[in-house]
Amino acid sequence: MAEGYGYGKTILFGEHLVVYGLPAIASAISARTTATVKGAAKYTLVDNRPATPGYKKGKYEEQVESNRLIYKACGIEVEKTPIEVTLAGDLTAASGVGASAASAAAIARALNGHFRLGYDDARINEVAYEGEKGYHGKPSGIDNTAAVYGGLIWFVKNLQGGANTMDLIRMPKPVEIVLGNTGLTSSTKEVVEAVRRNRERDPKAYERIFAQYQETVVSARSAITKGELKTVGRLMDANHRLLEEMTVSCDELDLLVGVAREEGAYGAKLTGTGRGGLMVALTPGKALQDKVADAIQTEGYVAYKTTIGV
Repeated sequence: MAEGYGYGKTILFGEHLVVYGLPAIASAISARTTATVKGAAKYTLVDNRPATPGYKKGKYEEQVESNRLIYKACGIEVEKTPIEVTLAGDLTAASGVGASAASAAAIARALNGHFRLGYDDARINEVAYEGEKGYHGKPSGIDNTAAVYGGLIWFVKNLQGGANTMDLIRMPKPVEIVLGNTGLTSSTKEVVEAVRRNRERDPKAYERIFAQYQETVVSARSAITKGELKTVGRLMDANHRLLEEMTVSCDELDLLVGVAREEGAYGAKLTGTGRGGLMVALTPGKALQDKVADAIQTEGYVAYKTTIGV
C-alpha cells in the first residue's frame, strides 16, 4: 500500500483571467486530500472525502474521466492490475478550493509509490494536470501546481504551449484566511465557456478589464512580498469587482463578500470557478478570523478557517 497527498488551494488573484495568459497568484492552504492505493481483486474507488452536499454526485462523471486520464498518463491498466483507491483527508471538496487538483495530485503520488514509478514532483504535476482535464477540459494548470508544490505561487500560463511560468512568492509569515462556502456547485467548463462568449461579444470591455487586472496583480505581488496586508486586501476587493463585471459572481458570493468586509476583513473576493463555490477573506490574526467565520455561519453558510503561505 502507498499513500499520497495534494494540497487544497485558494486563488487570491486571477481566476478566469489566467486562462488568457494573465498572471495569477494562488496559495496552497493547510487542508489537503489524501489517497491510498493497494492491490485488490477488482478496481475500486472509495471516496471518503468530506464534501459540500451534492458535490460528489455532481462531479462523479468528471471524476471517473479524471481518474482514467491519470491512469493513462501513468501507463497503468486497472483492469489488468486492479487496485483499490481510497480518498480521504481534511480538505472539504467544494467548488473553488482546488478539490479536483488535490485529488489528482494525491492519486498520482500514491500510484507513484505503489507501482514504484520513480516520479519526481515535476512529473507528479504533469500527471495531475492530465487528471484536471477530466474536470476542466483545458485547465490553466494553476490548481494542480499549487496542489503538488504548496506555497504561494505566481503563475502565468504559456498560451503557445511551452512551459508555464511558476515562481514561488515569499510572505513574511503565514496569514489567516476564511473561506465561505455558498453550498452551490458550479461547472468550471460551463463558466469558462460563458466568459469566452462574453469576451467575444464585447472585446473592448474585456481589454479594459484585462488592463486593470494586470495593474492589480502586479501591485498585489509586491504588497504580498512586503507583508502589506491592507494593500493586498484592497486589491482583492478590486479583483472581485472585475469578476463581477465578468458575470462570474452570484448573489450568494456577493453576500458573503459583503459580510466579511463588514466584519473587518482586509479584503474579500470569490475564489475559483465562481457562480457558487467559495469566497476568500483575508483575516490576519486569530481574533479577526474567528469574527469573520462566525458572521458567515450566522448567515447560515459554512466557513472554513485556514492559512495561506503554508
